[in-house]
Amino acid sequence: MLVLRIHRCSCSHSRASALRKYSSKPSIPPLPPPAQWKARFPINNTLRRERAVIKDPDAARLVARSFLSQAKSNNGGKIVIEAFPGPGALSRAMLELPSSELRKLIILEDDEQYLEALKPLQEADSRVTIVPMSGHSWDTYSQIEETGLLKDVESQPWDGPVPNLHFVSHLPVSVKGEQLIAQLFRCIPERSWLFQYGRVPMSLILTDYVWSRLSAPPRDARRCKLAVISEATADVKPAVDPEELAPYADYFHPIPVVAGVHKVVSKRIGQPMHAFTAIPYEEQVIQRGDTDKWDFCLRRLFVLKNTPLKNALNSLAPGATSLIKDLTDARVPLEQRVNPTKSPRDLTIADWTLLLRAFNNWPFRPEDLMITDGFKEDD
Repeated sequence: MLVLRIHRCSCSHSRASALRKYSSKPSIPPLPPPAQWKARFPINNTLRRERAVIKDPDAARLVARSFLSQAKSNNGGKIVIEAFPGPGALSRAMLELPSSELRKLIILEDDEQYLEALKPLQEADSRVTIVPMSGHSWDTYSQIEETGLLKDVESQPWDGPVPNLHFVSHLPVSVKGEQLIAQLFRCIPERSWLFQYGRVPMSLILTDYVWSRLSAPPRDARRCKLAVISEATADVKPAVDPEELAPYADYFHPIPVVAGVHKVVSKRIGQPMHAFTAIPYEEQVIQRGDTDKWDFCLRRLFVLKNTPLKNALNSLAPGATSLIKDLTDARVPLEQRVNPTKSPRDLTIADWTLLLRAFNNWPFRPEDLMITDGFKEDD
């Protein structure tokens, strides 16, 4: 049974070694110094307040190199889709890479203030295409395909990562951001979204709060649906040591304001920020077509995450405690049994797999799982 291998930062890239690999490209219009971002990019609406983006150029270079070196292309450089770039510090860092490493950069941004800082990139570098749409909408990715921006990407067999397509994003600091990352992982076993092309690497920057939920192991108080889905579907590796991105105020924009004082206070902003790359597993625990069933069971049972499974099962449907027999019967091989005194928070991926098998075989399981499509469903 596959188990998520979240590598706790034996980071191979120091800031100095990453920066030595870069050569300056004066044709790329620079951003203002980080100290000027507060005035240049004012946070005058809720959406911008929920967009934590890298502002330090050296940190951006470190992250860019780390992201794109974890799954290199041997086929003439990568096509990168970058969502939620803000003014584009990370975009500029990626554009310092040669064409042999970065062939095309498709930037998704719908904020007019940030678009003003991004448009000069398209004028300066032919590799850049700006799509003025949100990375949170399915329509955006349909538009990318319909306009032929991915015509150079060929679908790859599932036995190896896609070599020339990579998704990069800052994750919005909001409930919508958590919903988005859950949906991205949920697309993997269904081979939908970009995973229709194969095992496309994803690299994201997100808060400590969301990272702790994504990476929480069994028995951890932060264990949740997101942790189970990510563990079941992808190999998740930190791209840089989070200490390289701390303190938050030195490296990210914006800094929350509380009582007129700029300081980091929200658990969702948090310190430090994390950057990771996820590569889908070749062997998927969640079978294609079964994602809705996993989603349904995880949602229902994590409402009672500290309750013994034998008492929580009826949250799936009346009579679901009958599944206990399938999970504990003496005729079932020992390695295929699930301890019914475990709580949902304590269940391993192997346990969830056995539980879902029993649920799938249950003749009285609900037919209407009330799952909606698209990126905007609740976590």
